[in-house]
Amino acid sequence: MLDPKLLRSDLPGVAAQLARRGFVLDIAGIAAIEEKRKAAQIEADRLRAERNANAKAVGAARAKGADSAALLVHGEALGARLKAVDVELEKLQAMMSDIQLGLPNILHASVPDGRDESANVELRRWGDPRQFAFPPLDHVALGERRGMDFEAAGRMSGARFVVMTGALARLHRALVHFMLDLHTGEHGYREAYVPYLVRAEALIGTGQLPKFEQDLFSVRGDPGFFLIATAEVPVTNLVRDQILNPESLPLKFAAHTPCFRSEAGAAGKDTRGMIRQHQFEKVELVHIVQPERSGDALEELTSHAEAVLKALELPYRVVALCAGDVSFSSAKTYDLEVWLPSQSRYREISSCSNCEAFQSRRMQARWRNPATGKPELVHTLNGSGVAVGRALVAILENFQEADGGVTIPQALRPYMGGLAKI
Repeated sequence: MLDPKLLRSDLPGVAAQLARRGFVLDIAGIAAIEEKRKAAQIEADRLRAERNANAKAVGAARAKGADSAALLVHGEALGARLKAVDVELEKLQAMMSDIQLGLPNILHASVPDGRDESANVELRRWGDPRQFAFPPLDHVALGERRGMDFEAAGRMSGARFVVMTGALARLHRALVHFMLDLHTGEHGYREAYVPYLVRAEALIGTGQLPKFEQDLFSVRGDPGFFLIATAEVPVTNLVRDQILNPESLPLKFAAHTPCFRSEAGAAGKDTRGMIRQHQFEKVELVHIVQPERSGDALEELTSHAEAVLKALELPYRVVALCAGDVSFSSAKTYDLEVWLPSQSRYREISSCSNCEAFQSRRMQARWRNPATGKPELVHTLNGSGVAVGRALVAILENFQEADGGVTIPQALRPYMGGLAKI
């Protein structure tokens, strides 16, 4: 959520900032509501002061034995008027709150301009795409020979699900364990186990609601529960309504969870295979930091996601998302894209974002600044470290052999009981 003070003091400036995203702010509409809200607030304050003064007059009259009937009637009229104004004020405040919840974050000044992913800026590459001496297969053709079953998943759940058995299921599990061990053992993260079902308040706190409700799965029979689309939601909400001691910062959490997404806006996209599914798994990284550290924390978080791909020997590139491609809650985002031989292009496998104070203002997540002694908003960051299914896809395609087998990357062999090839 944007700072309400900023909306009140510099609405045209906010509009100009959001225009970088292609977001058109209704300046006149917001200004009109704000004017009504201010007028209602002034009137409510005036009526409350007059009612209090009248109450004192009633007390003084009674103390003197004077007739207070007229004052009592006037007090009742003031109370009724105040109640009506308070109702109107609450309505206007709710309207402003709804507007604020629908506004995306203001972008960091370093985010490149552009309307869509074609304007994203490549920052660096690591590893050279493998040159095959044979026509490489995609992960579906490779996987279906070894226990990847989309037909069985379709019979029980429909499209965009998969069943894996045998060595592939173990490889999937090995990736999870490897990533958690890497991040907790070498990168200083604290592992977290969190709920997969959350209330709407948690999703509002991280920015998934109200704007992206169509992308979520709600639980039938209890509309207050939603399946998480990312571990970012429950992990970031660990600091909801908290005032953190400066000694506890930064906080760095790693969590492995399933993720559930309706993919409402992805009709016709990536319908083959495991690239875009309703259910998948990630190891998510979350940082909670002092505001002045969030820029460095984004670089650190991104490097930790990169370390996974380097250890797995998967070629990748890092791109800075342009203004029109940065997500709703983020002020700045880097995407990691892994090379897929079957598509002859890089595909997203991790998105690392600095949300600055956007989520913490919604959650009222604060720290006590020792310089002022007062609670101030923390900055929150999150990133995939990395998406498990897409890592498995990348391994199958990049490490395939002419005989249809797949070599296991060295980093994963201890998690596969020493198995070198499937």
